[in-house]
Amino acid sequence: MSLKDVLPSRLGFGAAPLGNMFRDIPEAEALATVTAAWDDGIRYFDNAPFYGAGLAEIRMGEALAGRPRDDYVISTKVGRLILDEIEDVSARDLGEKGEVFRHGRPNRIVNDYSADATLRSIEDSLHRLRTDRIEIVWVHDVAQDFYGDEWLSVFETARKGAFRTLDRLRDEGVIKAWGLGVNRVEPIELLLALEGPRPDGFLLAGRYSLLDHDRALQRVMPQVAQDGLGIVVGGPYSSGALVGGPNFEYAPATPAILDKVARIRAIALRHGVSMKAAGLQFALAHPAVAAVIPGASRPGRIAEDRAALEEAVPLDFWRDLRQESIVNPAAPLPGGM
Repeated sequence: MSLKDVLPSRLGFGAAPLGNMFRDIPEAEALATVTAAWDDGIRYFDNAPFYGAGLAEIRMGEALAGRPRDDYVISTKVGRLILDEIEDVSARDLGEKGEVFRHGRPNRIVNDYSADATLRSIEDSLHRLRTDRIEIVWVHDVAQDFYGDEWLSVFETARKGAFRTLDRLRDEGVIKAWGLGVNRVEPIELLLALEGPRPDGFLLAGRYSLLDHDRALQRVMPQVAQDGLGIVVGGPYSSGALVGGPNFEYAPATPAILDKVARIRAIALRHGVSMKAAGLQFALAHPAVAAVIPGASRPGRIAEDRAALEEAVPLDFWRDLRQESIVNPAAPLPGGM
C-alpha cells in the first residue's frame, strides 16, 4: 500500500507545538487548536512521544476522544521511551531540538531503538492517545542532529530492532505504514540503499522547503518517487523563519537565511502572494510529496494554513523565484513548471 493511499488528505496537522514547543501553551489553547483542525476538515494528525515528553500525545488524545476513529489517521514515532521517573528538564541532552521542549513534562526520556522498546513505545502511545490503533509509525531522529558521530551506530540498532519490528507489524496489518521521521537526508539515503525491511515513506522535516531543498531534491526525492514511496513534509515554514519568525531549524536565523526570506518576501509582495501559500504550495508540488504538516499552537493558524493551501498563486511568482535562483531549477513547481 502506498503512503498516499493511507493518508486522507494532503494537509495534515503537526503536533510538536502541543508539547509546549518554545513556550508554555495553556491547556485550553492547545485543545482548541486540535478542535480547529478537526473542524477545518483535517484528518491526518502526526505526533511523537518526544514532543513534551508525552504531553502532545496526551493533549491530542483528549482533543480527539469521541471522534469517529475510522475518520482520521494518526502517525506517531518510536525511538524514545517516556518513563514515570522525573528528571531535571534543564539538564537534558537531547540534541539540536532539546531546548525547544524545556516547557514539556519533566518525565525522563530514554533513547531506545530496540525491538522491545519499539513495541513498548507503541503501547505507551496508544494509551496517551486514547486510541486502539496507530496507522503510521516513524522511527524518530536516527540522524546526525541528535547523535553526532554516533548516528550510524544508532541507525544500526534501529535497523536490527525498530525497522524489522515495524516491517513485521505492517505485514501483519497492525499498522499500515512505517518509515523514518528525520531532519536530515542521510538516514533516508542509507535506508533506501539497504536490503531488508522496506519502508513505505518518510517524514522529512525542514529539508524540503523554500529555504532549504537542494539536498533533498538531489539525493532522496527522485528515488522516493521512483520506488512509489511518499514523503510527508514537516516544517514547511522552516521553524517559522519563512513567515517572519526569528528561528530557523530551532535556532536564531542567520543573516544569510534572513536575507533569503527578504528576497522571497519582496517577490511575494510584488505578486500579492502570502508567504504561507508560497511555502505550502512549493512543498506539495513535488510528486513524491504525499502531505505537508505545518505545526500550530493557536486555533487561528489552522484557517491561515487552509487559506494558504487554496490561495491562487500566479505562475509568474514561481518563474521569478526560479529566475532569481531562490528555487533549484530541478524543483517541480505548481502549474507544471
